[in-house]
Amino acid sequence: MEIIAVDPESPFYGYVRKGYRLISINGRPVRDQLDCRYHLAEEKVVLEFQSPSGKNESFELENDFTTDLGLRFAQDKIKACRNKCIFCFVHQQPKGMRRPLYFRDDDYRLSFTHGNFITLSNLKEEDIERIVSQRLSPLYVSVHTTDDDLRRKMFGNRRLPPIIPSLKELTSRGIKIHTQIVACPGINDGKVLSQTVSDLFELYPGIASVGVVPVGLTRYRDNLPELKPFSPAEADEVLSILHSLQRKCRAQSQTRFVCAADEFYILSGRKLPSLHEYEDMPQFENGIGMMRLLLSDFKRRRRYLEKYRGKERIAILTGKIAYPILQEEVVAWLKKERSFKIEAFPVTNDFWGEKITVSGLLTGTDLMKSANNLTEKYDIILLPPNCLNDDNLFLDDMNLTEFRKKINARVLVGRYSMIDTLREMEQ
Repeated sequence: MEIIAVDPESPFYGYVRKGYRLISINGRPVRDQLDCRYHLAEEKVVLEFQSPSGKNESFELENDFTTDLGLRFAQDKIKACRNKCIFCFVHQQPKGMRRPLYFRDDDYRLSFTHGNFITLSNLKEEDIERIVSQRLSPLYVSVHTTDDDLRRKMFGNRRLPPIIPSLKELTSRGIKIHTQIVACPGINDGKVLSQTVSDLFELYPGIASVGVVPVGLTRYRDNLPELKPFSPAEADEVLSILHSLQRKCRAQSQTRFVCAADEFYILSGRKLPSLHEYEDMPQFENGIGMMRLLLSDFKRRRRYLEKYRGKERIAILTGKIAYPILQEEVVAWLKKERSFKIEAFPVTNDFWGEKITVSGLLTGTDLMKSANNLTEKYDIILLPPNCLNDDNLFLDDMNLTEFRKKINARVLVGRYSMIDTLREMEQ
């Protein structure tokens, strides 16, 4: 592992420098930062470095120092996806965006550390042994269907190995797995969906959960397989299948096992499940239970909101899929019971296309269009909490500072808790 910087507080400051490599810990080779974290957990560690000239130097450290070595390493090489899924979102993007948005990772290390979904299609035997020996659990796996012929077609990979044997090997050796099904109308829904969930449940509790999400289709699908979005009736049918499966799973194991993305409920017009039905929210980052958690948190804590004393008029920008619930169950109550001057507004996704309706895929450009139409009537523009990355960049590379300079209003980014956002405004 190549060192690119050494912090002044590091115990190695003055001994190793940029360009050195960490080659082993306690005599065991270090391949990446995950290896480093794993081996540093021992009470005493001996770290071996190699200088640019090829000289090896060893240092022994007590455990007190190993939580943060003060070393900055070059980024690990990430395993790329070799599949060509018919619904792959990366393939549905325009040219000219920042490079990381075009990279399709399929790396079990990122699955363990960040919850990224992987396909298990590029695992070697040594990868499996490492996963098991280092207890890299849970992992997150994209299954989509347990029909191997159909799965190969959906993944665009004729050499794709059968999925159930791979899952059985990992779960039988103590690795917990959360799985995902990207549902495509007329392809892996209906009886195929029912069979897939049933097959996965045979491996419970090793397979800990199944999340079913609808395919996302942008307007950039030239020369890609023809797919269609779910209609309200088709979304309702998916929920009927999944609710029936939930009842069967609960009868055998006291878990619902499979949950549907919020979009299915909103699109079909069905009421969102209660919070306890999502159990321990295993697929929250997959958009499953987010809206219910927001509403439950709001209803539980809204009594702490005072009458809004400020004169500011607030406009909440959100994706089209969340707008009806946000307006009816949050905004309406705030206006009536707490005198907030507030409205929610759905933002049309011109960048990706109108079929993309979630707030997390809204760009700065589209948000700015809506915001500029509201600044004459509203003093505060509240952006959705998931429209920015950790560097305060929107998906189209506009940054938050630039956005604020172009909007003649106070621009705030909401928290995932609506109550915390509103209480912050009250102060």
